[in-house]
Amino acid sequence: MAEKIKQALASVKGVATRKDEKLPTFQSEEELKRQKRIKLFTYIGIFIVFQIIVMTVFGLTVMKVKTPKVRLGAISVQELTSVPATPLFNTSFTTQIRVKNTNWGPYKFDASIATFMYQGLPVGQVAIPKSKAGMRSTKKIDVTMSLSTNGLPSSSNLSTELNSGVLTLTSQAKLTGKVELMLIMKKKKSANMDCTIAFDLSTKTVKSLQCK
Repeated sequence: MAEKIKQALASVKGVATRKDEKLPTFQSEEELKRQKRIKLFTYIGIFIVFQIIVMTVFGLTVMKVKTPKVRLGAISVQELTSVPATPLFNTSFTTQIRVKNTNWGPYKFDASIATFMYQGLPVGQVAIPKSKAGMRSTKKIDVTMSLSTNGLPSSSNLSTELNSGVLTLTSQAKLTGKVELMLIMKKKKSANMDCTIAFDLSTKTVKSLQCK
């Protein structure tokens, strides 16, 4: 009887020992699973932060709509006549109206008019046709201008300026249109041209051309 009791106790101890031996293995598997979950959540967090950064940069660069710029290109004088005594000034020249679009989408603009003026009074106009400046590109429109001061009032300072040898004119235009992004987003933008042209009457050339 005593022998059977000893065997039973030994059997119980053996089972307890085996359970104790299995416990570290069970704990190790749980630890591995926990570490895997931590890594997974870490990767998800990094991915989310990365996406936020990408979307922020995308919004500040690609999706940011900038106002296109309208400028006059180089002017090539074909004819220039000036008579200070009259006073009279006539000129014809070729140039380009340049629409610079720095956006990540095309800029489609409506037809407009560029007006050339002397001291705020018009001396000539040219039509700007409806067109499109492509993504991050410049649309160049060739034009031929003929300007005359025949219609100016006699009270103007034209005679004095012609005698000085340099005549200054200004040119203005306004384009209205839309910038298209990703084929789904359209943003209205108006582009303004404001240029100052100084003609050298003695050499019959353009002394300076400044646009802003």
